[in-house]
Amino acid sequence: MGERFRKTSDSDLKELIADLNRAYCDEWLAFYAYTYAAQVVSGKGYEDMQEFLEKIAKEELEHQSELADMIVKLGGMPVVNFNELEKNANAPFPMPPKKTDDYDAIIGFVMAAEGGAIEVYRKIAKKTFGKEDVVYQLATHILGEEVNHEEIFENLK
Repeated sequence: MGERFRKTSDSDLKELIADLNRAYCDEWLAFYAYTYAAQVVSGKGYEDMQEFLEKIAKEELEHQSELADMIVKLGGMPVVNFNELEKNANAPFPMPPKKTDDYDAIIGFVMAAEGGAIEVYRKIAKKTFGKEDVVYQLATHILGEEVNHEEIFENLK
């Protein structure tokens, strides 16, 4: 973002950058958890579940990239130390189920993680509505994709 944007911002940029950094950490954790689950999923028809998990993992990686870009544009820096991701996230690492063929558990783990993400982006959107239009647009874009992820797995029940 340009200097003019930062000077005319209606929000506390430090607080906003911190919110975006927490979401950035969440996205890295979700990407890893979903990628891991896709790699180890087993059982009858595992290819379909694997495909869903890989698709969503790819989108979570895109989200972290979009968030990193916004953080930098706002004058901040994304969390750099991979060991700090969980500490700085909104929620703990979404642990994939131990039973790799338990599709109900896999669906539950994804839906819980997506539900948390939906709340994070709702809060960011609410905080930035009418104040930080560019950040609001990013938050609602990612929110829409998180809602879609939840719906995909709801429909698998």
